[in-house]
Amino acid sequence: MKLARPPRRAAPETIIALVDVTFFLLVFFLLVARMDATAPFVVQPPRGQHGTDMPGGGATISVSASGALALDGQPVDRADLVARMAPLLRDRPDILVRVNADRAAPLRHVLPLVAEMKAAGFGDVVLAVTPAAP
Repeated sequence: MKLARPPRRAAPETIIALVDVTFFLLVFFLLVARMDATAPFVVQPPRGQHGTDMPGGGATISVSASGALALDGQPVDRADLVARMAPLLRDRPDILVRVNADRAAPLRHVLPLVAEMKAAGFGDVVLAVTPAAP
């Protein structure tokens, strides 16, 4: 009695190699792709001026690390700041406002201050910075 052998099947194709290639392609494209949001237009960040003296005159607003304010060396409440600066703007419409903020002052104290000065009609608002040590 002769038993028929079942026909030989071809070896199954391994899918492991395909999974490896797919994983490597995924990692490659993640590494090559840009992960930051890009603007739909060209953005040129401003350049800070260093090595030149600050323009003289005008008013200086100081911001402490805790957010306390001073106008020309005198402590002032945030609510009274614009009211105390209004006569300066009446006398000199082109007056320069310097914002001298402590390096530890959070931006939530500084940026609204700049926006308030611009909204009050002050044309030039300058942020005083210290250049990094070489």
